[in-house]
Amino acid sequence: MEEGTTQRHTLGNLEEEDGEYPTWVISTLTTVLVVTISGDIVGNLLVITSVFRNKRLWKLGNAFVVSLAVADLLVACYPYPLVLLAIFNQGWRMGHVHCLMSGFFMGLSVISSVFNITGIAVNRYCYICHNSWYPRLFSNTSTFCYVGLVWILALAAILPNLFVGSLQYDPRVFSCTFSQSVSSLYTLAVVIFHFFLPIGVVSYCYLRIWVLVFNTRHRVKPDRHLQAQTWPYNLQGFITMFAVFVLFAVCWGPLNIIGLTVAIYPSLGNSIPRWLFLVSYFMAYFNSCLNAVVYGALNKNFRREYKMIMMNIFKLG
Repeated sequence: MEEGTTQRHTLGNLEEEDGEYPTWVISTLTTVLVVTISGDIVGNLLVITSVFRNKRLWKLGNAFVVSLAVADLLVACYPYPLVLLAIFNQGWRMGHVHCLMSGFFMGLSVISSVFNITGIAVNRYCYICHNSWYPRLFSNTSTFCYVGLVWILALAAILPNLFVGSLQYDPRVFSCTFSQSVSSLYTLAVVIFHFFLPIGVVSYCYLRIWVLVFNTRHRVKPDRHLQAQTWPYNLQGFITMFAVFVLFAVCWGPLNIIGLTVAIYPSLGNSIPRWLFLVSYFMAYFNSCLNAVVYGALNKNFRREYKMIMMNIFKLG
């Protein structure tokens, strides 16, 4: 009883601090979140439907694309609407259980997104740089096992948060999320193993692909086998996935850099500007609605399928 009372009292104290933002900031955050939720749901449903409808998109690497879309949909269906309610209510009014579940699913989505992007990069790297290995490494069965492994690892990575008390309501961002100040060592482990290490693997894969593509296109006597692997369709698909990775790194990088800084120098935690923390969080949130836009802008098969789906919807309407 005393613990529950303490938790409610803590939430109440945090809620009182929410009113510090001016009206224009609240309006901007609300607009960004509404656009993010709407774009996330519509865009990622288009992605999933497109892959299942278009046989040209029935490629093993796109299993990770569908999995990434599911991860993005996860936050749009539960955590983000609760953040929106917290903004409207000027504080958290949904109770402690919803707070924990919101933080849990948000963390699950983020970590699975990182691992799916890593899976996409490794898949493209093996296909383009080590084509002879590809059929053995990425059969139909093994690819779906890899996707399942992504979610198992993401679940295993987020579960410890329920036991170390790191999922808390943060009035600065109106969200129940990972608290960077609970444990410096734990925060350090999270940002390294859940962000910087996967980003390093992805960077290595894409760097090797870029080097191979550059060398192939500038040889005096081009290797036709390499050209077939890298140009034009596979290069187009590679650029699309590379753009997805860059946007993810740009959107989530600031928040993880802040986390790394706080973990190494805990005394700086309170000196980080409130506006910087807020902007870094909502940049990260906004990323969930961008992937579908990238696919449509850079991949003609996705773009064509988007148009067909929308035309069918309007006809039914």
